[in-house]
Amino acid sequence: MATTDIRLSIGHQTRFALRLASAISSPSHAKGSAGNAAFSPLSLHVALSLVAAGAGGATRDQLAAALGSAEKGGSEDLHALAEQVVQVVLADASGAGGPRVAFANGVFVDASLKLKPSFKDLAVGKYKAETQSVDFQTKAAEVAGQVNSWVDKITTGLIKEILPAGSVDNTTRLVLGNALYFKGAWTEKFDASKTKDEKFHLLDGSSVQTPFMSSTKKQYISCSDSLKVLKLPYQQGEDKRQFSMYILLPEAQDGLWNLANKLSTEPEFLENHIPMQKVPVGQFKLPKFKILFGFEASDMLKGLGLQLPFSAEADLSEMVDSSAGLYVSSVFHKSFVEVNEEGTEAAAATASVVTLRSLPIEPVKVDFVADHPFLFLIREDLTGVVLFVGHVFNPLVSP
Repeated sequence: MATTDIRLSIGHQTRFALRLASAISSPSHAKGSAGNAAFSPLSLHVALSLVAAGAGGATRDQLAAALGSAEKGGSEDLHALAEQVVQVVLADASGAGGPRVAFANGVFVDASLKLKPSFKDLAVGKYKAETQSVDFQTKAAEVAGQVNSWVDKITTGLIKEILPAGSVDNTTRLVLGNALYFKGAWTEKFDASKTKDEKFHLLDGSSVQTPFMSSTKKQYISCSDSLKVLKLPYQQGEDKRQFSMYILLPEAQDGLWNLANKLSTEPEFLENHIPMQKVPVGQFKLPKFKILFGFEASDMLKGLGLQLPFSAEADLSEMVDSSAGLYVSSVFHKSFVEVNEEGTEAAAATASVVTLRSLPIEPVKVDFVADHPFLFLIREDLTGVVLFVGHVFNPLVSP
């Protein structure tokens, strides 16, 4: 697949990511964990692309459209993108001093069904998935335990459970799961002795005292009339990949909804606000935070136009031999993200049952004080792949 095609596919994938992010940070959704949220759109995208690989007819078309396939009636480019992402973007870089990345896909199928060889080849070949024949009909709870311990292992214990109790039973025939783990160290670590408790303003007008990291070193910051964006690069390994965290700080204390909406409706918004060079800083404060966030995604996906895979009309004929009555009953997703002086640890698991680039000659010191709700994302800058998106309403709330 040519680089230009990959870029186009990644653009579609990022749009899917930001539409989901907007849905998750909408006021109706932002409950639980005091509103803090984190998820991996990449993990969900890959899991749903794998469903598309096993789907036929209108179900496949709907998945391809929602996931941003450029092809009419086909999903080849989704699989080509997944292959690139799984084997290149998400390759572990920790051996060479870069971030530790672990990603896994699993297809757990009831012994009464046989995966079609073409689906199995695609799942194993392009998605690096492991396929397992299991017994949902008489041992559903044990199988759930098996899927959970698999995710626990991939995420090095950060996500202990992806399938909640009772989520699979003797009617379950197939579980597609995936897990993503990321741990990176900042290129420039923060001095822990400078971390101090300060006020963080909550949406209800009150405030909490929370530890803020600070720095006097130059930072990658871009400013526009209502938004500041901070880029914090992670240490690179020996390859060309560059992972970075972005903190998107709206000027307004309650500017988060508006920002999330802009991100999802203006595809170029993120690209146009990425800081290109370091600037001297005045006041620079960023809270430490830790988020564990899980949700069942099928209702939200239906809201984005994905009804067929979850309905009685689902066509999963490319996945198994006798697919009559098969449909995706649920998509479970969980993410963990931690930001501290050293860097970031993040994990996710999914189971599917105005641009200012030029600076004035005189460098003006820029303040960046993240003392009210903000959005963040982790992406690989070379490709533009977004690994994690989330928002922080209250950094004190910790899993």
